[in-house]
Amino acid sequence: MIQPEPEQRSASNPLPSHPKGVVLSHWYSLVPGLSTSTKEFYAAIENELKERQIPGLNISHVELSEGGLLSGKREYLRMSRERLVFDICAAPFGKAYFFSCRFVEIPSLVKLWQLAFLLVAFFILAYLLCLKAGLWLGILILAAVSALIFYALRNAVAMGLKDLDASLVKSPVFGPIYEKWFRKETYYRHDTRLMYLETVNAVVKELVEKTTGAKGIQLIQFKEHSPMLGELYKPTVVSLPKQPT
Repeated sequence: MIQPEPEQRSASNPLPSHPKGVVLSHWYSLVPGLSTSTKEFYAAIENELKERQIPGLNISHVELSEGGLLSGKREYLRMSRERLVFDICAAPFGKAYFFSCRFVEIPSLVKLWQLAFLLVAFFILAYLLCLKAGLWLGILILAAVSALIFYALRNAVAMGLKDLDASLVKSPVFGPIYEKWFRKETYYRHDTRLMYLETVNAVVKELVEKTTGAKGIQLIQFKEHSPMLGELYKPTVVSLPKQPT
C-alpha cells in the first residue's frame, strides 16, 4: 500500500483534504493566454488510457463543488484503481487556463457496523445449518465451509478468481474486512500500483504538453507538491555502466 507515516498526514500536509481520502500529491500548470476545450482534453485522456488497457482502471466524470453547499460545480475527470484515485481538472482562469492533477488514496477503514453485519450473517448461517443438519454435524459443516471460504479469500487471484477479488475490494460491506484480514499483499500488487501511478501521471502530462503545443505554446511548467510521498517514491536516475569499446 502506498501510505505515508500517520504523523506526516496531520503535521506536515497543507494540501486541501479530499472528501473521502487523503491527497498524496498534487501538480498543476497555469498557462497564460490559452483557450481550449475541457471536454476534448478529458476525451483525449480517456482514449489514451483505454488504448493502454490498464488492468482494473475505472474512468468516470464527477462534479465537485467550487465552494460551499450552494456554490457552482466543476467537472473533474476521475481515474480509479482499487483505492487509488486521480482527479483531473482543466478549466479557464481569467484569461489563462490551468491543468490540475491530484493523486488520492481512499483509506480502508473497518467500521463497527461492518463487523456487526458479518457476525450476524455468520450466526444466521450457523443457526440454519444446525437446524437442518443437527448440532454437531451443523458445526462440522460450518467449520468446513468457513475453512473453504478463508482459503478462497486468501488465494482468490492465485485461483484465477480475479473478478471475485475486484468485486470484494469494491464491496462497501465486506471490502475493508477483505483487504485488512484476507487479501495478501504481494510484490506484484505493489508494483502494479506504482505502474498505474506512473502511467496515468505521464499520460496526463503528455496530453497537457500536446494541447498547449497545438496552440503554439512551447514551454510548460508543472509545479508539484507531494509531501506525503516523501523520498520513498521519488524517482532516482541511475547511470548504466559504460560498455567496453
